[in-house]
Amino acid sequence: MKVLKFGGSSVATPERILHVARIIKSYADAGERFTVVVSAMGGMTDLLIEMSRIAASGNKAYKGKLEFFSAKHKAVINELIQDDARHPDILQEIIEGQEELGNLLHGLFLTRDLTPRTMDYIQSFGERASAFMLSEVVKSLGTPARFLNARELVLTNDKYGAAKVYIDETYANIRAYYEQYPDEVSIVTGFIAATRDGITTTLGRGGSDYTASLFGAALSAEEIQIWTDVSGVMTADPRKVRQAFPVSSMSYQEALEMSHFGAKVIYPPTVIPALAQEIPIRIKNTFEPEAVGTLISADPEPFGSPVKGISSIPDIALITLEGSGLFGASSFAARLFAVLAREHLNAILITQGSSEHSISFAIRPEDAERARTAIEEEFELEMGAKLIDPVKVDLNLAVIAAIGDNMKSQPGISGKFFQALGKNGINVIVTAQGSSERNISVVIRKEDEAKALTAVHDVFFLSKFYTLNLFVVGVGLVGGTLLRQIQEQAAYLRDNQYVEIRVVGLSNTTKMLFDPEGISLDDWKTRLQASPDLANLQGFVDRMKAMNLPNSVFVDNTAYEGIVPYYPEILRSAISISTPNKVAVSGSYADYLNLKQLADQYSVKFFYETNVGAGLPLLTTLNDLINSGDRILRIEGVLSGSLSFIFNSFTAGKRFSEIVGEARERGYTEPDPRLDLSGKDVARKLLILARESRLALEPSDLELENILPQPCLDAPTVDAFMAALAEQDDYFEDLRAEAEAEGKVLRFIATLEGERAFISLQKLGPDSPFYQLSGSDNMVVFTTGRYQERPLVVKGPGAGAEVTAAGVFAEILRIGYYLS
Repeated sequence: MKVLKFGGSSVATPERILHVARIIKSYADAGERFTVVVSAMGGMTDLLIEMSRIAASGNKAYKGKLEFFSAKHKAVINELIQDDARHPDILQEIIEGQEELGNLLHGLFLTRDLTPRTMDYIQSFGERASAFMLSEVVKSLGTPARFLNARELVLTNDKYGAAKVYIDETYANIRAYYEQYPDEVSIVTGFIAATRDGITTTLGRGGSDYTASLFGAALSAEEIQIWTDVSGVMTADPRKVRQAFPVSSMSYQEALEMSHFGAKVIYPPTVIPALAQEIPIRIKNTFEPEAVGTLISADPEPFGSPVKGISSIPDIALITLEGSGLFGASSFAARLFAVLAREHLNAILITQGSSEHSISFAIRPEDAERARTAIEEEFELEMGAKLIDPVKVDLNLAVIAAIGDNMKSQPGISGKFFQALGKNGINVIVTAQGSSERNISVVIRKEDEAKALTAVHDVFFLSKFYTLNLFVVGVGLVGGTLLRQIQEQAAYLRDNQYVEIRVVGLSNTTKMLFDPEGISLDDWKTRLQASPDLANLQGFVDRMKAMNLPNSVFVDNTAYEGIVPYYPEILRSAISISTPNKVAVSGSYADYLNLKQLADQYSVKFFYETNVGAGLPLLTTLNDLINSGDRILRIEGVLSGSLSFIFNSFTAGKRFSEIVGEARERGYTEPDPRLDLSGKDVARKLLILARESRLALEPSDLELENILPQPCLDAPTVDAFMAALAEQDDYFEDLRAEAEAEGKVLRFIATLEGERAFISLQKLGPDSPFYQLSGSDNMVVFTTGRYQERPLVVKGPGAGAEVTAAGVFAEILRIGYYLS
């Protein structure tokens, strides 16, 4: 014998009812022996409650709700049994039920007296109608079926709304009935029952599942199947965690823990009757009947992770009592929980520090004030004597829990759990773990629930695979190249590095675009252009924070000073930053240090490798040298690709102004070449190198030689500058010729030696590593305690969209490795 229970979503429409009837027929055709329990049509129980309250308030609007309820059920008969000779009789049965319901509601309208007993009876119309209709549809398919009103068999006390079942009498009734009708498929009303006097009661939340479990236990069923709209118990709520997947099997204890902490597929009373007889419960998907589902049993199959699922309760209140009077007071806890029991308040989670100075427990938010009042009355004397502080109530909180039988045998589970939260900036307010080690629970801010679920889920179920969420500002030359590189490398990263990079936010100077599911890199330009959201930096940051996605990275591909003031806010939001924008770390030393400290404080990364050498690993090399104990004696470098090209190309027979013009045409320089030739960009880079060398230098501490004659500096426009530069060709030729006469070349060198940082145009001979520099390459020479006789040289392209984007890309992946 099997028991099949179909929930409200499974029978929400005529089409779905027909689908369920066909599943029932397939079981019958296969020779299975089974019975069926069914809920009310989806949404109908809530509608019955709503129309009852409206009627009891004296509002005639209940009639419209009643008409909708009636039409919904008539539609099932008219659509599915229209051609059946029994159609008129079946329809009349439905109509008579609706008329009775209408009379009840009219009575409520007149008396304004809605009792729990009456509410239970009104709610019963949902299950009675759906079970009756399903039985008739099954008959129309040629399968013998029988409508069974559970009120005839399931006996309870008179606690309306959540009645307690008389188990022995109920089991005896069920067995007697099935001995009398062994050959027909009984379609049983879920959720409803009756007292010994025949008064209708309901079984409370999850009541239809409970009905199925009662019938299964009474009949010693081989399996109870709960048919719903998901393919089993998921590792997490799929509405909040995209990567959630069904668990093939779990223990009764794991199912109880999952259901306590918010899993919607099962409900604790469902498991208890089955647990008593070790009857397996299988969760099946009505809309994918071929899926295996989840089997809940005493002996589940081995699972790949010690954690079976991540559950949550999205809205709780935390009540805390603290004070010196708690220490050593053995009766305190007994009195506290006696108060909760007296007020019928359920504590979801309880925790107490080993100091015995405080105790906290989580309850439903709607119960918080009642709990506060009751506790303050109980401990009025202690509070008056200042032995206990006033009750503290914190709202807008959530609980998340990692659950699994095998957690107790695996060291490091708690470490992974809390590390996942910490790296995503999720503060743990309270934590609890039972002695069974089957559950680790934490209280966090409500707004962090989805982010925490995803972060913890990734750690335990996708340990080899992780997702990065990118918010990209600046999609011009460097930013656009970065997006192309990510797109081209996506398949390799997914298949070989187990990483998915999702671009979830984009902004240029006019528009911004967001999509938490990821913006396709095939048509991002079109979507960004069509976005109705105008670019706004504060708006971008606010939206990024509001999305609150785990493993988030902010990428600033601009050179805009106005974006830098937002960096502290971004880091405080536990979002890592990667940027080629030099402004942030080349301003005041205090601002530089603040950003570094914020990144450490909030356990995120702030990377800016590309500030100095584009894709060259200059800062990484420097920090590796220092962290491994080496001493930095001197750093010398050609740090500008444009100036490198200009002076490497400045040979006999070439005019300096023509070379500058060529560099400008190639895009090596800024549109105004004075910005390059001024050396200010090189000064920023040298300042960053100095600070990474642990020197607290300010921009004013750098010595910068001006290489441009005054007429060039005074030129009002770029064209005027180029004309003035041509007039100074002889000046630059004299410098070149003088160097050549000494067997040397001109190079624009940045030098850090001791605490002195200076930039100058130098004449260098063949003994210098910079002598052979060519093209637009950058070169940095590190002279250290270990690399003294033969300095360490890093050389390569120091500018250009491809290498700069590649450097940012590498930083994004490094952030991913840290977060995973």
